[in-house]
Amino acid sequence: MSEHLKTHSGFMKYYHLMRPHTLTASFVPVLVGTACAKYFAPIKIDLLIVMLIACLLIQAATNMFNEYFDYKRGLDDHTSVGIGGAIVRNGMSPKTVYNLAIAFYVIAAILGIYICMKSSWLVLIVGIICMAVGYFYTGGPVPISWTPFGEIFAGFFMGFMIIMITFFIQTGNYYHFYPALMSIPVSINIGMINMANNIRDRVKDKASGRKTYVILVGKTFAVMTMAVLYLISFLIVFYAAFQNYGSWLLFIVILSGNLPIKAVRRFLRGDTPIELMPAMKVTGQFNTVFGFLFAFALYVIATLAI
Repeated sequence: MSEHLKTHSGFMKYYHLMRPHTLTASFVPVLVGTACAKYFAPIKIDLLIVMLIACLLIQAATNMFNEYFDYKRGLDDHTSVGIGGAIVRNGMSPKTVYNLAIAFYVIAAILGIYICMKSSWLVLIVGIICMAVGYFYTGGPVPISWTPFGEIFAGFFMGFMIIMITFFIQTGNYYHFYPALMSIPVSINIGMINMANNIRDRVKDKASGRKTYVILVGKTFAVMTMAVLYLISFLIVFYAAFQNYGSWLLFIVILSGNLPIKAVRRFLRGDTPIELMPAMKVTGQFNTVFGFLFAFALYVIATLAI
């Protein structure tokens, strides 16, 4: 049996339910936002830790809602590849998965209240909006994931919004060009994790009635879009390197350059969900490696500027 169709029990089934390969999409923006804030103010470690935990919980809960609603709509069965379909393969109760997601949201909200007490209650409003997007991504009468805008929503709310919120709670500045610019490559890379999932599931998604970007333009054009956007994410970093807040240190992200190339090649070469799983894995790896290198460079630049 393929490793992507394996069943899990005990702790591992809960671990895989959170879709750990996607969780980098939650902590990379927090690290980048914090590194940007370091340029303007001392870092509040307690807010960094609480923000990290809250974002991880929201991301994990969003993945669980995805699992739950896909199962309810009959999209997941024993043939589902990857972590999707865990309810069917691992015998988990749909109600348990849903309630666990709600519990994660509640804990994240409590942590959000702490963040508000240390910064501003405006953060609570933005946090509620982000959580609502996480729920309605696959929930509700017209899920976001069934439209061509899934990648945009994922990149904007998990990339731009998280970076700007993180910057705000550290500096008290609700908007600044610096974190906004630095959020662009992160937002793109997060959106590409979403697109990778849609490329893999395009056949089953089309049969279910979804109208994702991948389905509308076709696999080949979608992969080409991915390649162009990856290139843009690097170009934005290179542009930033030559601006007032930039530095040659930002070129360190080039060390991750082989990963998007590998992902695009594997997406073009593969066709079935099983064949495309390695490509999907690489998109998550790229987001992690690029994100860590990017955040590290930004933090060092800020430290040297002090």
